[in-house]
Amino acid sequence: MSKLLKVTSSPHIRHEDSTRGIMLDVIIALLPAAIYGCILFGLRAAIILVVTVATAVASEAIWNLALKKPQTIGDCSAILTGLLLGMNLSSQTPVWIAAIGSVVAIIVVKQMFGGLGFNFANPAMTARIVLLVSFAGQMSNYVSPIDAVTTATPLANNTPITLKELFFGMHSGAIGETSSFLLIIGGLYLMLRRVIKPIIPVAFIGTVAIATLIAGGDLKLAIFGGGLMLGAIFMATDYVTTPTTDLGKLVFGIGCGLITFVIRQFGALPEGVSYAILLMNILTPHINRLTLSKPFGAKEVAKS
Repeated sequence: MSKLLKVTSSPHIRHEDSTRGIMLDVIIALLPAAIYGCILFGLRAAIILVVTVATAVASEAIWNLALKKPQTIGDCSAILTGLLLGMNLSSQTPVWIAAIGSVVAIIVVKQMFGGLGFNFANPAMTARIVLLVSFAGQMSNYVSPIDAVTTATPLANNTPITLKELFFGMHSGAIGETSSFLLIIGGLYLMLRRVIKPIIPVAFIGTVAIATLIAGGDLKLAIFGGGLMLGAIFMATDYVTTPTTDLGKLVFGIGCGLITFVIRQFGALPEGVSYAILLMNILTPHINRLTLSKPFGAKEVAKS
């Protein structure tokens, strides 16, 4: 034989996906809901999104320069983190608080744990929780897009609201969470692109729906009235902080749904999506360990 076989180390199956490509796909999926939020809540919403994205990118760039590390802003993960954080904030959030949130997300949650791929929880979601705990008054200040007056979210008040208003976002809430329609469209785009699997979103949303029906609650409000769609589709499906196996994803989604329902039903807070995802992020290593399949023919090591 004149030609020699070239043997390389595994993995032998390669895919064209890259970190930058995946991040751009998620950004594209989020943009319709983000733009709609800016139209709905006005210029202030756009300023919040610009501030969170710009501060996130600047924080990562400065961190890399200070520690003399390779620059990583080109992978677009900082842009995505900033965009997700901004979409989880009210348009009435003070700009300086939004900027602090981005610094916490990038520096504390992401970089201090080793950078992308090593963070134990979703940076944007964890930063939102830090802001909720630190600035409770400013973070609970929402405005109605209809009459432009300060009000609570549909989950926190008893004002009658139609399914149409909930589904298409004509109600108070965070900048990017109100339009369930556009968030679902974005989720379907990611599924068609095979960026995410439907297991976690379906399990998460389905568990909240079933628990709400059993408890006799308002189903349309539970599904479309808060941050469930944004959280289940775009934050609970984070590659780094969620289980790798399909069974693990199912367990993760159900766990998120149960915790969200319990917080909403029995807790002092009207919303529990962020807290539910954070708690399940912490359990992810254990879920992975319990749901990983054993290689065929593998035997347990004898204990001495």
